[in-house]
Amino acid sequence: MSPKVSVRNLTKTYGQVEAVRGVSVEVAPGEIFGLLGPNGAGKTSTIECICGLRPPTSGTIEVCGFDITRRPREVKERLGVQLQSTSLQDKITVLESLELFGSFYRESANPRELMKKFSLEEKSSAKFETLSGGQKQRLAIAIALVSHPEVVLLDEPTANLDPQSRRELHDMVRQLKAEGKTVLLTTHYIEEAEQLCDRLAIIDHGQIIAEGTPQNLIAASKAHPRITFTAANPIDLNTLRQIPMVDKADNTGNGYYLTSTNVGQTIIGLVHLLESRQNPLQDLHVHRPTLEDVFIELTGRSI
Repeated sequence: MSPKVSVRNLTKTYGQVEAVRGVSVEVAPGEIFGLLGPNGAGKTSTIECICGLRPPTSGTIEVCGFDITRRPREVKERLGVQLQSTSLQDKITVLESLELFGSFYRESANPRELMKKFSLEEKSSAKFETLSGGQKQRLAIAIALVSHPEVVLLDEPTANLDPQSRRELHDMVRQLKAEGKTVLLTTHYIEEAEQLCDRLAIIDHGQIIAEGTPQNLIAASKAHPRITFTAANPIDLNTLRQIPMVDKADNTGNGYYLTSTNVGQTIIGLVHLLESRQNPLQDLHVHRPTLEDVFIELTGRSI
């Protein structure tokens, strides 16, 4: 199937600053695709070019088969956008905002159905300035859906939200996918990208440096699994380094950690060592590589 979003060799410059440098991505119908990167990586500039808020310096962008520069009206009818910051008039109510944005399109969703969907019914007459952060984000996504879009762009949808509001937004994004929407979101939360995205691209300094499913990106990591454990009595680090397949051993706050090229053999060797010394094992955890490990490996720094 043809991609719902196709970005080819996109660049965006602001004076001497090159915010986006040759970004190319394709988003398949019905998938959640993420752009993962730190603040200033070029995520928002990419989103703003895709939705037509900023003209690309170079490159091409198509949404639902329409070139955004040649057929902007067709693109806007098929695209819903939640920007990083939603600024509405302080005194406008939730219902009024949905009715206002719905009037911009040929066809629009029923505002009251959207309020019910996003748990905003009780806030129908509430002014925008009185809404909580989570309520403002839910309203922003409701506005993005007012035109029955095929593609939904979400720019940092859970930034600055409390954990409960973030979980609620995650459920809403999954529901969009269940309804057949195509979702392109940006985030600097690694756990969010891993939980939500079918595929993602890691972006840093305006360039895509890796792309794939979260599982495939993690599988390609050169980082070794880490074993953390505590024992009843102290153990010499040089002794731990002699355990089979251990390539690093060190102290943690109240125990030890080992990195291993073969977790099974290392755990067997560790258990034998502790039994031979009558040193009871108190706790043990295995930590597999994560997307954060992948990001650090690729960029040399954490998000």
